[in-house]
Amino acid sequence: MAHVLKTSFQGNPNIGLYAYTTDKYCLLGYNMPKAEQNKIKKILDVPIHKLSLCGTNMLGVFAVGNKNCLLLPEIVFEEELKTLEKLKIKYKIIKTHLTALGNNILCNNKGCVVNPEFSDIAIKEIKEALKVPVKRGTIAELNIVGSLAVLRKNHCLTHPEILKQEQKKIERLLNVSVDTGTINFGVPFVSSGIIVNSNGFIIGAASTGIEIQNTDMALGFLKR
Repeated sequence: MAHVLKTSFQGNPNIGLYAYTTDKYCLLGYNMPKAEQNKIKKILDVPIHKLSLCGTNMLGVFAVGNKNCLLLPEIVFEEELKTLEKLKIKYKIIKTHLTALGNNILCNNKGCVVNPEFSDIAIKEIKEALKVPVKRGTIAELNIVGSLAVLRKNHCLTHPEILKQEQKKIERLLNVSVDTGTINFGVPFVSSGIIVNSNGFIIGAASTGIEIQNTDMALGFLKR
């Protein structure tokens, strides 16, 4: 399958923690080997930019966004912001104690579901930056919604124990169809092991053939 890559980063299958991607670019940590970077570029078919966020290579933990804006926590370093400015990537700093924005926000170009602990002020800032409706919500009764789902176009892969009312909220707000599954041999925190855009996806090396096939269908690359 030319649109799928099964891999790990320095032996770690939690690849989703180390990248942030859109249909226009992919951000990777400085620790990404050149050979791996080239494989990722081939699958996602977008320019690759290497940088750090908050002094770490864990870009997927701290960054989240949609076509309108990239959201970042206020603990991001000044030189990192300058790098984004040089790349002409629009960003917004969100003031919150929930600094792992990638773990706490699930969004696309239609809507946004956030950890219920976000303040009203932070939610207003998120709404203005992303230019979409924002609602508090959970997945499998857990607050860290960004960790528990991945989105591609009008498709969503989530934690297997998502509740019916949670699923309906996500489907309605984000305008997606929701399917469930795991990655990396049973891990339900699906965003930790997937990097995806419209062109393809990278999945953690510990994932089984069944998990890869399920992800392929859940994200709309293959028909069920």
